[in-house]
Amino acid sequence: MGARHPPPPADGFPWERRGGPSLRTGRMSLAAYCMICCRRMATSSPSLKSSKYWREILLALKKSLTLDTQVVEKEKMKSYVYVNTVSLDNRENHGIIYQARKELHKIVRKLLATSAKILRNPFADTFSTVDVEDHECTVWLLLRKSMSADKAARLQAVQEMSQAHHWQDYQYRIIAQACDLRTLIGLARSKESDLRFFLPPPPLPSLKEDSSVEEELRHLLASLPQTEVDECIQYFTSLALSESSQSLAAQKGGLWCFGGNGLPYAESFGKVPSATVEMFCLEAIVKHSEIPTHCDKIEANGGLQLLQRLYQLYKDCPKVQRNIMRVIGNMALNEHLHPAIVHSGWVSLMAEAMKSQQIMEASHAARTLANLDRETVQEKYQDGVYVLHPQCRTSQPIKADVLFIHGLMGAAFRTWRQQDLDEVLMEKASEDEDRYTTCWPKTWLARDCPALRIISVEYDTSLSDWRARCPMERKSIAFRSSELLRKLRAAGVGDRPMIWVSHSMGGLLVKKMLVEASKKPEMSTLINNTRGMIFYSVPHHGSHLAEYSVNYRYLLFPSLEVKELSKDSPALKALQNDFLEFAKDKNFQVLNFVETLPTCIGSMIKLHVVPVESADLGIGELIPVDVNHLNICKPKTKDAFLYQRTLQFIHETLAKDLEN
Repeated sequence: MGARHPPPPADGFPWERRGGPSLRTGRMSLAAYCMICCRRMATSSPSLKSSKYWREILLALKKSLTLDTQVVEKEKMKSYVYVNTVSLDNRENHGIIYQARKELHKIVRKLLATSAKILRNPFADTFSTVDVEDHECTVWLLLRKSMSADKAARLQAVQEMSQAHHWQDYQYRIIAQACDLRTLIGLARSKESDLRFFLPPPPLPSLKEDSSVEEELRHLLASLPQTEVDECIQYFTSLALSESSQSLAAQKGGLWCFGGNGLPYAESFGKVPSATVEMFCLEAIVKHSEIPTHCDKIEANGGLQLLQRLYQLYKDCPKVQRNIMRVIGNMALNEHLHPAIVHSGWVSLMAEAMKSQQIMEASHAARTLANLDRETVQEKYQDGVYVLHPQCRTSQPIKADVLFIHGLMGAAFRTWRQQDLDEVLMEKASEDEDRYTTCWPKTWLARDCPALRIISVEYDTSLSDWRARCPMERKSIAFRSSELLRKLRAAGVGDRPMIWVSHSMGGLLVKKMLVEASKKPEMSTLINNTRGMIFYSVPHHGSHLAEYSVNYRYLLFPSLEVKELSKDSPALKALQNDFLEFAKDKNFQVLNFVETLPTCIGSMIKLHVVPVESADLGIGELIPVDVNHLNICKPKTKDAFLYQRTLQFIHETLAKDLEN
């Protein structure tokens, strides 16, 4: 590595080497010669003390010094120019060749890091033994391991990456730039992953001149096929195009007609006008995204980028963001669209949403990422099917499923929240999920039963056709149960032991699904794996709800669902008889809860929705609870009887399955 000069010795004579000719010897000879000359000068006659003798002395000194200088140079060249010997241990090769090779590899790594095309392929063996610093070895070894042909090795690499919290920023960026699609998705679905693993989404294309997000959204919707779609999709599409046209006309100073479909928009204009119009378009696009060929059109027409622009624009509008995530989650059901979804930056946004404290936002993101994760998830979660636990990759074996089905006007999350507290208590409890939760199956049950997969289902219902989201959509209990059964089977429901938990009309759907599944040989596993059912105020024998249709404006035109809940409904009687016949030779465990207090519907109606006699299935225990119909499935606290009895039933019914 070049000449190395040791420090001079303490006696002031530099560059002396043992075992060779010494400069000190030459210097001692010169000193002796000078002494002799001085003695001669001291004893000589005055004539000798001339310049002749001084010149002789100086010449002698010069000759001696010249000679000694050459000796010094020879000694330096011989003794102190070293080249390290090469060790048999490669880790000790720190010579010139090692340094050159190391610098070369650094350049190669930089080239690889800037080439997405090369980086998305596994590293060749040439780069598997790359020379890196000790603190960099882990990053590159994990990166190579994540691209292994061995699935177990890939999963372990992603798990180790997700547990790395001590790296420098650039090390996370190396992984972000160099990892492949499945590794990135795996990191997004890992609970402890650092968000520095995810690059910001690429810059969005500029909007066309004299255009707006709303107008671009309208163009996207108009570009989707309108043929071979059901009446409900046609309704949402025509309504959205109509509303957006009127909005654009108003913005550009044109005449605005307040009649017809424009009226709902006009009524809501004072709140969030742009978000309202875009909600019309989004709801229509959600419906279109349920059709695979329409998903292809959305992607081809720049929908992924446009939806991302809208997602970032309405960060403070959760309803807009949830509908956008529904579209992306539906598109993720189509595996050939996964590269486009990843490259457009949606995985980074979903990874951030997964860490949200808002259960609804995190659950929508979890559904999208689960549909993208073909490495560890075999099931596909269609629109309205949400996994509440586990939402991340986990080493915890899942041994059973618990499904939650809401009722009329319910929702996958809102129905299962804790009973509402007053504002003061809400503020104090907001930081502690044990004191208050917006979805107790997600927080309490998941913690008490970690070996369960907990799924909640959402579907649109209405009390009346007057308030229906889609007037053409008159879906009976039989139609909805068939639709839900198809979605749940796609999610793998029936492959494990399971318990059904339902509220109100949701219990009727559960009964109908089981009766229909019992008639299909391919559904036999779902029947065989059903261990039990929990019914929260399910009107097995009908409800008083439909009887008020004449007297109150909210029920002027009762929906088909409400009509089927009437006590004299033939469909309801047939379902009850069919279910009892089906269940009589099955060893189902059943637990029934029923309200004893009336429920306020609107500002004027007080109604005992499900009386005790209607909630009696004829199988299992029936427990009256002093709450109304809405709160029968909403425990006051984690220690409340409603939750503790539910938890006890789940533990007892699945005891053998959870032990195995």
